[in-house]
Amino acid sequence: MLSTTAKYKTKSPALYYLYNMGVRKKVPYNNSIYFFTFTCARWLPLFKICNAYNVVYNWFDILKAGGHYIIGYVIMPHHVHAIIAFKNSPQPINTIIGNGKRFMAYEVVQILRSKNKNLLLGEMQAMVNSIDSKRNKIHKVFEPSFDWKECRAEAFIQQKLQYMHLNPCQCMPRLAAVPEEYIHSSAKFYITGEQGIYTVTSYMELQDIDLTR
Repeated sequence: MLSTTAKYKTKSPALYYLYNMGVRKKVPYNNSIYFFTFTCARWLPLFKICNAYNVVYNWFDILKAGGHYIIGYVIMPHHVHAIIAFKNSPQPINTIIGNGKRFMAYEVVQILRSKNKNLLLGEMQAMVNSIDSKRNKIHKVFEPSFDWKECRAEAFIQQKLQYMHLNPCQCMPRLAAVPEEYIHSSAKFYITGEQGIYTVTSYMELQDIDLTR
């Protein structure tokens, strides 16, 4: 097991504190481990309304196909937390996340249309500001920004895993009595050792993975 000050194999400077930059600032490294949070527009429970959890899993599949690793996640009705290890990405990570949100937004809108959720679609359309409207954006599905923190130590990854896995047990109304009962989460794997609805890579395996290659 890595120590709490162990370095992962990245090109980032050997600093053992965590960056917490403004959400509109560029994620600085293309080969590192990041904790991300992005939310639905005005905290609408779109994933629940659409039963669109698979939309996030499909995006995870795209990331895996690009050589990246899904370390942990939880998909709440209105937001997503995820820890992702990026392996020497040729694209800026801001671009990857932005493209992912656009991919998921399109899928969510298609589901809402198929369910004839016209009132909700109208509400989401009214949220689009004039600038985005000129860019041909029709519906606002997600908040434009996202939060991120770089993971520079094993202890921080453990902390964020615990934080995200407890989300379903601490929200109101509660979605689960204990973290491993919530299926749209990696909690089952980290608590019981058995993979849940979506297969993740344990952060312990990262000590043998060179993210710079």
